[in-house]
Amino acid sequence: MKRYIVGLGEALWDVLPEGKKLGGAPANFAYHAGQLLGSENTIAISALGEDALAEETIEALKEHSLNYLMPRVPYPTGTVQVTLAEGGIPTYEIKEGVAWDNIPYTDEMAEIAKNACAVCFGSLAQRNVVSRENIRKFLADTPDDCIKICDINLRQQFYSKDILEDSFKLCNILKINDEELVIVNRMFGYDGLDMRQTCEKMVHDYNLKMLVLTCGTNGSYVFTDDGLTSFQDTPKVDVADTVGAGDSFTGSFCGCILKGKPVQEAHKTAVKVSAFVCTQNGAMPIVPEELKA
Repeated sequence: MKRYIVGLGEALWDVLPEGKKLGGAPANFAYHAGQLLGSENTIAISALGEDALAEETIEALKEHSLNYLMPRVPYPTGTVQVTLAEGGIPTYEIKEGVAWDNIPYTDEMAEIAKNACAVCFGSLAQRNVVSRENIRKFLADTPDDCIKICDINLRQQFYSKDILEDSFKLCNILKINDEELVIVNRMFGYDGLDMRQTCEKMVHDYNLKMLVLTCGTNGSYVFTDDGLTSFQDTPKVDVADTVGAGDSFTGSFCGCILKGKPVQEAHKTAVKVSAFVCTQNGAMPIVPEELKA
C-alpha cells in the first residue's frame, strides 16, 4: 500500500526583490521531505485559481518534480510580497481572499488522507473557515500511526488563540520558533516559565511526541515525550535569504524520522539542510547528497 507524506495548506508565490519564486510551507515541506525520501510518495495539497499564475504554479511544481493535488477554485492564486531586511530576514505581505483560503475537501484528498504516513499543516492556512474546516477533515481521516506536524506560521494578524490551541491538539509534533514561542507564552499564560519549561509543559499538556524549537542563529532544540532533549548549534553561513529555511528543516527532520533515524541524527540533518537553504535564493534548491546522510 502506498503511503503519502503530505504538505497541506497554502500554495503561493513569494514575490522577492529578484523576482517571484514558488513558495508556501506545504510545497516547501513536501519538496524537502522528498529530497530525503524520494519524490514519488510526497505531495503538496492546496488550491489554485483559474488564472495564469495557476498555470505557472503547475509548471514550477513539475520543474521541482513535486507531486500536487490542487483543485481550481474561483479565487486568485496566492501571492506574498517578500521584503528582505538586513541578514536576509524576510517580512511578508500576504494577500487575502485567495485560492488557498478556499481549499475544498475532495474524494481524492480523502483517499490520500487515509493512506498518509505524515502530514504537515500550519496555522496560516486556517485563517479562513473553508480551508480550516477542510484541513481538519483531512487530519481526522489520517491513520492512527500518521505523523501530524503542526508548523505554526504566525504571520501578520492571521492567527488566534483558538486556532493555535486546536492545532496543538491535532498534531503529535509541534514546530515553533523562538519569536513564536514568546507570543504563545504570553497568549497561553505561561508567563514566569523559561523557554525549556514552556516547551516541556506544552509537550505534556498537548500529549505531543516532540516539540521542535528553532532559535535562528542561537541553535535549535528537540524536546521529546520521554524526556530527551537534543540541541544543535546553527552553522555560520553566508546568507542569501532565509525564505523556506524553516520548512526545509521540518521536511528534512520528518524525512529522517520516517527513515527510522534517531531524533538526534534527524535533528543534525535538518540543521545542515536548513543552513544550506539559507545560502541559496528561494526555498527549493537541490540539496547536495552529502547533506542528506
